[in-house]
Amino acid sequence: MVTANKLHVQIFADGADIDGIRGLRSNPLIKGFTTNPTLMKQAGIRDYLKFSKEVIEVIDGLPISLEVFSDDFAEMKTQALKLSALGSNVNVKIPITNTKSEPSSKLVSELAKEGVSLNVTALFTLKQVDDIVSALQGS
Repeated sequence: MVTANKLHVQIFADGADIDGIRGLRSNPLIKGFTTNPTLMKQAGIRDYLKFSKEVIEVIDGLPISLEVFSDDFAEMKTQALKLSALGSNVNVKIPITNTKSEPSSKLVSELAKEGVSLNVTALFTLKQVDDIVSALQGS
């Protein structure tokens, strides 16, 4: 049987339950964590920043992806910079489009230029991939 380590796969746990995250932190197969505003809302979290800080402390240096929750690109940038400043292990999740189907490639490029570690989510088409690659090459 092939183990996960031999597959060169990294398993990231997704959720917003702090006790569950704390329990998974000790599992050597878990290489990082991710969460998003929808999961946080479902878990009853009202203070996103406070929760994010708590998770960062609990995971003790493992990578974490934290997602912006605004639909406005200027506000997304403000949120991304705040989240990024929480720790060197933070990757900021930016959706490939907002709810108006406007592409976020310009924002991704701006954040990359500022040194923000990014996790661009929900890339569904080759054009979206090309747009992001082009935006980053212009960085």
